[in-house]
Amino acid sequence: MSGPLDAPVLEHALLPVRAGEQDAFEAAMTEAVPLVSSIPGFRGIRVSRGVEQPGTYLLLIGWDSVEAHEVGFRTSPQYVRWRDLLHRFYEPFPLVEHFVPVPVEPTRE
Repeated sequence: MSGPLDAPVLEHALLPVRAGEQDAFEAAMTEAVPLVSSIPGFRGIRVSRGVEQPGTYLLLIGWDSVEAHEVGFRTSPQYVRWRDLLHRFYEPFPLVEHFVPVPVEPTRE
C-alpha cells in the first residue's frame, strides 16, 4: 500500500474535535481505519493532530478517483460504521474536499 500523497486523488478534511474528546476520537479513528482501507481504490491514510490547535485533526486519504471515495466508500456498509464511530466528535461538521497533484519541481540554486 502506498501513502496517500502518492494517490491520483487526495481527500482532505480538517476535523474539529470537541474539547476534551481527543483521546476518544483517536481511539475511534484507530478502529475506523480498517473500514476505509478495505475499499477498492483506497491508497493510504494519514491523520495528524494540530500543533497550534490540538483539537483539530488533518485527515488525508488517497484514492484512485473521486468516485472511489464518493461512491465506493460513501455508499458502503463500511461508511455507515465509519460515520457511527467518528461523526459524533465533530463540532462543527467538517468540509471534505478532493485535490489532484500539480506537477511542480523544487528550484535549486
